[in-house]
Formats: sequence, C-alpha cells, structure tokens
Amino acid sequence: MQLEFDSERLSFRPLELDDLDLMIELWGDPDVMKYIAERTYSPEEVAERIPTTTRRAGDGCIGVWRLTHKETHEKLGTAVLLPMPAELDDTDWDLVNGGPVPDEDIEIGYVLKRSAWGQGYAPEACARLLRFAFEDSPMEEITACTDPENIASQHILRTCGLRSVGMIRAYQSDLPGFRITRSEWQARHS
Repeated sequence: MQLEFDSERLSFRPLELDDLDLMIELWGDPDVMKYIAERTYSPEEVAERIPTTTRRAGDGCIGVWRLTHKETHEKLGTAVLLPMPAELDDTDWDLVNGGPVPDEDIEIGYVLKRSAWGQGYAPEACARLLRFAFEDSPMEEITACTDPENIASQHILRTCGLRSVGMIRAYQSDLPGFRITRSEWQARHS
C-alpha cells in the first residue's frame, strides 16, 4: 500500500518524529486549537505525545499524515484517518499500534496552521484522503464530527460528500456527525 501520495497542491506523508516543529506550531496555537481541544499544548507536551501520534495500523492506512505544499515544501498541517472515540476525550492510540483496521468508526480530520487557512487546502486534503480510503484501503465507511460551532468544517465535509447524520457520540460529547460509505463515494466519482 502506497502511504505517500499527492493531491493538486499537497503532498501527503505519514507523520514522523521529525515533524515535531509542525506539531508544536499546530498544538500551541489557540486559534488552531479552538475547535479541537479546550487548551493548547506546550512544546514539551507535544514532544512527549509525538511518538504516539506517529503510530499506524491497518497496514499503515490508519494514522496521521503530514501535509506539505508540493512547490514550496512548507509544512501546512495534518490529515488523519483514526478510530473515533465515543467515551474517551482522545483517540484510543492502542488501536493505532499495528494490526488490522480497528472495528471502530474511522474518522477523517484535518488541522491546518493559520497561514494555510482560506486557501482551499482543507477540502483538497479531505477529498484526497477520502480517495485514499476508498481506492487504496479496505475501509467501507468514513465518519467525521465537528464542534457544533465549526460551520466551516461542516461545509467542507458536505462539499466532500459526507452526509449529515445528526448528533453522534464522540469525544465524550454529542457532536454533529457526518458519514460517507465506499458505495456513496464511488457513485460521486464514477
């Protein structure tokens, strides 16, 4: 399975330990974290977490990808396919430690640094990761959730073909949920 791939403007590569600089920038920015966590993380906390966030499962198709601009090589953010927790406040990283694709709902997500906002990178990343999920992996369905106030992300998910399924249980909260199946994705792209 090819885990490095491109979209029109972005290169996707599995997150590695040397991406600590990007993760510190993302997780330390209160504007980036506004809809993701209730706080920011110190460089020391991010450094402690990055070995966990570089784990992969399902022959590598479950995990975090670094997004880089193809021409400038600037690190712009991350995109994920990860097990969606219902009653935990974070991904159950034990499910992302080798082995097959977990039985849990697989969540798609993206986080971009502020300088990359408003340029169409989020829908581009979401669309390309969905293509990977349904063309190159065994996944049959992808799920997403957003903060209720994150209207921009909800719009991106709908634009990429995910349908609203009402409120779902995720991250110990009831949040707006979205889903797309392999057959729904294939119908949009045939």
